[in-house]
Amino acid sequence: MRRAAGPLFAVTVALVLADSAVVTLALPDILRHLHTTVGEVAWVLIAFNLVLGLGAVPTAVLATRARPRLISALGIAAFAGSSAWCAAAGSIDVLIAARCVQALGGALALVGCLELLVAEYGERRGVATWVTAGVVGTAVGPFAGGVLTQAFSWQAIFVVQVPFAVLAVPAALAVPATPETTPDRHRPALRPNLTLALLSAALTAALFLLVLLLVEGWRHSPGTAALTVSVVPVAALAARPLARLLRPPPEVEVAAGCFLIAGGLVGLAIPPSAHLAWTIAPQALVGLGLGLTVDRLTSQAMELRLPRVRHAGWTIGARHVGVVVGLAILTPVFTADLQDAQVPAQEAIASLVLDAPLQPQDKIAIAQALGRELSDEEGRVPDLHRAFETADLAPEERPAAARLERALDAQLERAATRAFRDSFLIGAGLALLALVTVVVPRRRRS
Repeated sequence: MRRAAGPLFAVTVALVLADSAVVTLALPDILRHLHTTVGEVAWVLIAFNLVLGLGAVPTAVLATRARPRLISALGIAAFAGSSAWCAAAGSIDVLIAARCVQALGGALALVGCLELLVAEYGERRGVATWVTAGVVGTAVGPFAGGVLTQAFSWQAIFVVQVPFAVLAVPAALAVPATPETTPDRHRPALRPNLTLALLSAALTAALFLLVLLLVEGWRHSPGTAALTVSVVPVAALAARPLARLLRPPPEVEVAAGCFLIAGGLVGLAIPPSAHLAWTIAPQALVGLGLGLTVDRLTSQAMELRLPRVRHAGWTIGARHVGVVVGLAILTPVFTADLQDAQVPAQEAIASLVLDAPLQPQDKIAIAQALGRELSDEEGRVPDLHRAFETADLAPEERPAAARLERALDAQLERAATRAFRDSFLIGAGLALLALVTVVVPRRRRS
């Protein structure tokens, strides 16, 4: 067990930070299974990140006064139990409550695992492993969630975390780490933490809104969407070797990463069509930017600052409060834009139905079925295929109806793409604000 302790702690860190975004590809399934709304299902993300962001510093203070192995074991056990509770949730309220408990356990696990990794690997390697595991978890989260949702169900996202966490509990108890007794010598690093918060808010557009666009707007399966968004973690992992090869100054590296994220989000805002290929290059830019910034900023915020665990708490808090700010800004924008897009989309649908080469009674039947579907799915992008399935059409009318369905789907894809445009552009603006915090000259101390 002792040999596996380090890797288990790294996996635990990755799992906790992956949970900030792991449910993104499952949100449409959760939305339908729990019979909720887009606004309510967003709280599955918001609640976790809000509790983790606000709880990180208090739990870090607690970790400086208690044994790291006990803090870690308690946090990991709470994380495992609440993950099982998430999987068993039968309503959106229960799921949100379970996510809050999961975040509290995750906060304890994160700060505890930092100390345990340092005890296992030493200061330099332990902190580096903690930071890297967090970046990998953040980047891989949406992809892993989509694969599990497609292969099994959205509940599998939470079930699969339980055995890893259960194994990590005895591993934590076996590590003879001592609490860090260093007095509080340094203030929190304001600039890197602020940059980290703004970038986390911007990345919400790529890790949350893009998934909703692919699954809800463009009607792709979670598996297809997961394969598509895998570009982000692959590019993020490629960023570190690239940075080591080019060896830019740290400020230049972070500034370039902020600019890449902004450029990628602009690319997602203005795709020429609703084809998956148009998202690849923008996602690669976002992934490269993520890989160049998050671990570098986390290291800068913690470098040579004591007590180590308390400053780790500040970086965790900055990241996840940033995610909450991003969700709070972007969710009402894209939901309002979706509602605004409904009337012109309905008018375009009516025009296409009237112009279709179908018998008048068939047009009426399809129009009535489409009307019911649009009414039932108010506030969301409707699936018009059900309307054509339920319409009673003569066999000779089916080819024309199929062409009409394809035209209507294309119209809805265009409407959904436009509805998400402003939110992606706001995300790009947040990334540029992060860039400003990097390039503004530091105040010289007299």
